[in-house]
Amino acid sequence: MAGPSGSLASAPRPAVTIAGTAGDRRGRAAPAGHERPTGLRAPTLPIAFGPVRSRRLGWSIGINNVPPKTCSYSCVYCQVGQTNRARLEREAFFEPDEVVAAVQDRLAECRDTGQPVGYATFVPDGEPTLDRYLGETLRRVAALGVKVAVLSNGSLLWRDDVRAELAPADWVSLKVDSVDEQTWRRLNRPIGRLRLEAVLDGMRRFVAGYRGDLVTETMLVAGLNDDEASIGRMAEFLSALEPLRAYISIPTRPPAEAWVHAPSPEAARHAAEVFREYELPTTCLLEEIEAGDEGEGPFAVGGDPAQGLLGILAVHPMTESAARDYLDRSGADWSVARALLDDGQIVAVRYRQRTFLRRSRDRMNTASIERAEGKVDG
Repeated sequence: MAGPSGSLASAPRPAVTIAGTAGDRRGRAAPAGHERPTGLRAPTLPIAFGPVRSRRLGWSIGINNVPPKTCSYSCVYCQVGQTNRARLEREAFFEPDEVVAAVQDRLAECRDTGQPVGYATFVPDGEPTLDRYLGETLRRVAALGVKVAVLSNGSLLWRDDVRAELAPADWVSLKVDSVDEQTWRRLNRPIGRLRLEAVLDGMRRFVAGYRGDLVTETMLVAGLNDDEASIGRMAEFLSALEPLRAYISIPTRPPAEAWVHAPSPEAARHAAEVFREYELPTTCLLEEIEAGDEGEGPFAVGGDPAQGLLGILAVHPMTESAARDYLDRSGADWSVARALLDDGQIVAVRYRQRTFLRRSRDRMNTASIERAEGKVDG
């Protein structure tokens, strides 16, 4: 537990070197003294995609600011597959100019078509705070006149620089699936040097100075974190963070591990009841599903249909019916998806009696390697 000064000295902390801190708590100071190498990115994977309509933010342009599946976790339920670029140290992946230009182009297309956009959201295929230039990029995206949101697993919030860089965001979502070390390791599969108490303490320290909208996200997996004791401990921790809303989710898309199952409807409803007993404003995905609303409307269209589909599928698997609707509204037909399937750029996966489309993990990795070796144009 951190002492009154906020020090982590008495808390278990990752055995890693902190590279430095930003002097301004609001994250205004741009990184200095660093080389700015361009990171690896599959040329068929747009940095900015959407807009996508979410239950939390309405119409939001997604920002994929890290290479495919670069993450500090490898959650068993992850809808985009297992982590194959496990990282804990922050890196420079993309030039901020490249990310900002991609968002600016999408915003311009939306303005031209009258498509509303509420947020630009850092929601990559991985953990956004691993990006060394997140703070600079976030501020510059905000300067485009759009609200900025970040979806994070919170695993790097023990770092002063990460907390400072997230502070200017209008909306931040933090993942809390367990407050028990053993369960956390089985469920989120963090890099071995990471320690849960340091992660939780980092969240406490972040919210103490954060002035934007904070929400939390808890994914329930049957047999791992859906028992009475686990739910109660999570609710107690989350109530201290005082989020604007605590979301409870269940696996609804193909998970990274085939053995992952959603909890029973009774367990999910009970978890929501316990959260509310702790005076947490709670939204439970199961309740929305039962009401006929899974929280997402149609995906906005614009630009090249194939590129748009690939950008969305990199971080957001779609049902076949949603993909057909997207292509139809784009003025295309199923032949676009069929070509991507035949080329191995996307794959079809059956889950819970439905067919989902998602980006091919092997294809994305190959494209990233080829770019690094100069075999493809970026």
